Amino acid sequence: MVKMSAWGEAETQYFYDLTPDVILESAEKVGLRCTGRVMQMNSMENRVYEVEVEMDEALVRTPSDRARVVKFYRPGRWTKHQIAEEHQFLSDLQQAEVPVVASLPMADGSTFQVVPGLGIFCAVFPKRGGRHPTEMTHEELKRVGRLLARMHSVGSQRKAEHRIVLNTETYGWDNLDYLLESEALPEEIEDSYADTVEEICKISEPWFAEAECQRIHGDCHLGNLLWTDNGPFWVDFDDMVQGPCVQDLWLVVPGRDEESLESREMLLEGYEELREFNRSTLRLIEPLRALRFVHFSAWIAKRWTDPAFPRRFEFFGSKRYWEEQLGDLHEQLRLIKEY
Repeated sequence: MVKMSAWGEAETQYFYDLTPDVILESAEKVGLRCTGRVMQMNSMENRVYEVEVEMDEALVRTPSDRARVVKFYRPGRWTKHQIAEEHQFLSDLQQAEVPVVASLPMADGSTFQVVPGLGIFCAVFPKRGGRHPTEMTHEELKRVGRLLARMHSVGSQRKAEHRIVLNTETYGWDNLDYLLESEALPEEIEDSYADTVEEICKISEPWFAEAECQRIHGDCHLGNLLWTDNGPFWVDFDDMVQGPCVQDLWLVVPGRDEESLESREMLLEGYEELREFNRSTLRLIEPLRALRFVHFSAWIAKRWTDPAFPRRFEFFGSKRYWEEQLGDLHEQLRLIKEY
């Protein structure tokens, strides 16, 4: 089996050649005409734009109907096979009537294209509005739990052979290797950081090996959950992986305090109304949290030559940043040892 990286097999490139004309031409590949109005949306990894399209007013029910979202995937990160598996998951969910925002078909029936001359993959999505929940009632948490159960039921029905597997190798060892090889870590912290990550990986590797992996969202924090009058739905499947289902649950309620544990139990109660959940995998929450810390640091280091990243993460690389990261990982190791 070919080893897959969370970063892609080629050094990522930039988006300097994405002119307004390219953006509008890409949007019109789904058979609509644009008015020329373009607005860049918030995205660090990819480039995402909202474009206004010409619409028959009789077909407009909400302001969102007048817009489409054009997503340009960061070159070199995902292969065409990996993007196709993301879109297949969205299509499977849509066919099962699980609320998601799937990409629109191009003229040739495909769900994404390569921008001519740029080598950038591009997809067009309908715009869907909604609010991000900040606090949820017990009943709302149960409803989100049921939604996750439905998503995971669909996810289990097909493999995504080209997507990465979320485990200690891809999110732990590989990211640590990159941080060490790139000399991103300060010399006085490097050994302690490496030793801590290695110990976390060694302890949790058997736990990951025992957990069943399947297609999951992979990044189910509340920023990727939208709520409308019809209920909640997930967006942004860009980090879709093959992984343990608990990854999607703990990100909804990431806290460790008593209130958070009660909320997580409500989430699980809703989930288990529709699908069995292996509660032994709850021991993976703290290892997954630790791997997310390491993955996040490696992501920034990998993207540092992209001008958007130093502007956004101005404290990255400082002694204080790495001291805080090391302190957090020490705490994670302590919690993992106590399990």
